[in-house]
Amino acid sequence: MSKTNTQVRILIHRASRRMGQALMRLACERHDLRVVAAVSRSMPTQRVVDGVPHFAGSELHGAPAFDVAIDFSLPDGIDGVLALCVERKAAFVSGTTGLGDSQSSALKAAAQTIPVLSASNFSLGVAVLGELVERAAQALGGWDCDIVESHHVHKLDAPSGTALTLGAHAEASGAQPRYASLRAGDIVGEHLVQFATAGERIELVHRATNRDIFARGALHAASRIATRPPGLYRLRDIVF
Repeated sequence: MSKTNTQVRILIHRASRRMGQALMRLACERHDLRVVAAVSRSMPTQRVVDGVPHFAGSELHGAPAFDVAIDFSLPDGIDGVLALCVERKAAFVSGTTGLGDSQSSALKAAAQTIPVLSASNFSLGVAVLGELVERAAQALGGWDCDIVESHHVHKLDAPSGTALTLGAHAEASGAQPRYASLRAGDIVGEHLVQFATAGERIELVHRATNRDIFARGALHAASRIATRPPGLYRLRDIVF
């Protein structure tokens, strides 16, 4: 994919949301990335902020050339930006969860022509946790497996996408996970995977205390996926 001065050109979709704002702020710390467009759902109050042009969602097709789009939106916001990436032959990185079957199918179809990374969690620690869960489930056949996730009161989907991903790791090694969800205060994100049997239990825990970890992970993934061939990637395919 084309780059200017070796920098990967980034379009941030839903830039006015909390994750979008973190992406905008943290991208400025990296010399290998350049944000060329910020897209929000509604009409921006300023057209250019710190040298970055801003667009409404309805103006998406007016965005300049970019190499990767990073999307942290809601399920109803993913279709347009994914279609634009396919049209522009740009990579697509998304942390949007709660997708329906049709959107999951659209991601798989897009991966035939562009690199696509859709992850429920962009924390590098959670990527490692998934590996540990898979290994534990394989070694502890027949043990009970429970996943407890906690998030802030505004999170809509439950169980969280991350909990379901961790559950898929457990299932891949033969476990049958059960889920519990808590919504309280301003908890950024906590995930506990417990394996238990008579007389003992093992707990694997990840706690996020700052949303910046997710933004940093997404930016890291964007920097690496830009030159990858078409395909549907996992975070661990890009990071490790």
